[in-house]
Amino acid sequence: MPFMTDPSRNGNPTPPTHNAQLRRHLPSRWSTQLRVWWHRLRGVDLSNDVILFPGAQLLRYPRNIRLGPAALIKTGAHICPCNPQAHVEIGARTSIGFYTFLYATAGITIGEDCQIASFVYIVDSDHGTRKDTLMNRQANIANPIRIGNDVWIGAHAAILSGVTIGEGAIVAAGAVVRQDVDPYTIVGGVPAKVLGERQ
Repeated sequence: MPFMTDPSRNGNPTPPTHNAQLRRHLPSRWSTQLRVWWHRLRGVDLSNDVILFPGAQLLRYPRNIRLGPAALIKTGAHICPCNPQAHVEIGARTSIGFYTFLYATAGITIGEDCQIASFVYIVDSDHGTRKDTLMNRQANIANPIRIGNDVWIGAHAAILSGVTIGEGAIVAAGAVVRQDVDPYTIVGGVPAKVLGERQ
């Protein structure tokens, strides 16, 4: 599945080749290159200029992970396809914050130029809830998560199974998103509701 790239950018100018807010105080270039080299050997599809902080975790099925050009994954982030069919794809210049968890049973696709803050929870599956079976014996029910370009997700937000977040949307800190979010909409709360629109 390709990254959600829109060359026209809805009439907006071409984005910069880097994220000016995030390119200071990075790990050293040589240590980053060693981590990139190691994960490429494991089979991760890493584009040029990917930045992996120490302690960034690419787990279980590395061949099902794809990171676009200049993507940035910070310390403690977990990126995990949970089975051989699942995939996680992160677009160009997108940053994944400290201790953010992306666990895919079906698939998680994040577009370009996104800012995903720290301690965000993006998981595309739910446990079954039948009362005649113990919770830890029930199968997961999974639906893909799709996040468009230019999306900002605040700290401690949770993005739940099957959600699509449209291009340019903002998810407030601590929000629990269980329904689709329209492009350029601002949502927040538990469960998340529309708070406004980007101007």
